[in-house]
Amino acid sequence: MTNSKRVTSLEVAQKAGVSRTTVSFVLNNVPGSNISLETREKVQKIANDLGYIPNEAARSLVSGQTRTVGLLISHPEPLLVDAYIPQLLYSLTAASHQNGYQVMLETLHQDKQNTDYMHLVEGHRIDGLIVLNTWSHDTKLPKLVKRNFPLVMYGLPQNMTMNESTYIVSIDGRNTSARATKHLTDLGHKRIAHITFTPEKHDLIQSRRQGYKDALEAAGVAYDPKLVAFGNYSAQSGYDAMKRLLQIKPQPTALFAGNDTIALGAMAAVRDHGLRIPEDFAVVGFDDIPTAPFMAPALTTIHAPAIQQGQIAIEMLLQLMQGKKPMQNCVLLEAPLVIRDSCGANLKARAPKKR
Repeated sequence: MTNSKRVTSLEVAQKAGVSRTTVSFVLNNVPGSNISLETREKVQKIANDLGYIPNEAARSLVSGQTRTVGLLISHPEPLLVDAYIPQLLYSLTAASHQNGYQVMLETLHQDKQNTDYMHLVEGHRIDGLIVLNTWSHDTKLPKLVKRNFPLVMYGLPQNMTMNESTYIVSIDGRNTSARATKHLTDLGHKRIAHITFTPEKHDLIQSRRQGYKDALEAAGVAYDPKLVAFGNYSAQSGYDAMKRLLQIKPQPTALFAGNDTIALGAMAAVRDHGLRIPEDFAVVGFDDIPTAPFMAPALTTIHAPAIQQGQIAIEMLLQLMQGKKPMQNCVLLEAPLVIRDSCGANLKARAPKKR
């Protein structure tokens, strides 16, 4: 029978002929301790040989660090249906683990007006916090920024005063959405619908909807509020919204979807209505999820670099947790338009030229 008794730091100290405090300083890598390299190597080797596993609670007390990053998702509904946020989560957790940190996930439901995530901060359970998609009415985040708690926000916050202590990783939703819509106006469309990816009350959709309006205005196309519908994260909500939009007369001829999941549902509704994509109806999405190239037809969309965003957010947070100042307060990443078949541009390019 194997002995499952846990090796203690006292046993390591006795074997190494040093004090328990020395063992604690070495194994927790406490800075400033006057311990020779020879002693450090000896203690580390004996600990490894004995199979010593550090007690994380005790380690936190000694180092003052939990080695844990908090991840707050303010709108958790997309976790059920969306393919973009899982990519971001993968990137955040992989980068955290690579740097020796664990990730503690907390979700926040807006309808509960709940800011319970503060218990992670006040209870010293995390060393830093990343927030996905802030709320304009959240009064806690500005206070965390003011007290210089290590905090990085993903996505440009709406109606929140930003200062030199505010750190953000995002893409420019307004300009990229304008680019996506401009692509449709350049193809000759004037009746362009827009389906958001969240309900109207949420802050998340404002920049993308404004970019849609900007592009219409720049093209001299009047904004028609009847051509805007509100999704609810899922492909089903995109399908239902598109069905309603196709009842409008004159009918829209194109769609800028708030994200690719919405676009997927909308494309099904267009086909069920008897229209062909892109011959009769053009579609542009947003995110470039992994399945976008395999949709029927392949989806033209904005490529939002989820993996890169997660890596940069963790890098910024690590610097803040180490008391360093990141080079930039706000990192806005490029999000190019990826042209595939759903918009009709390739169809026009392949059409025989008139003689």
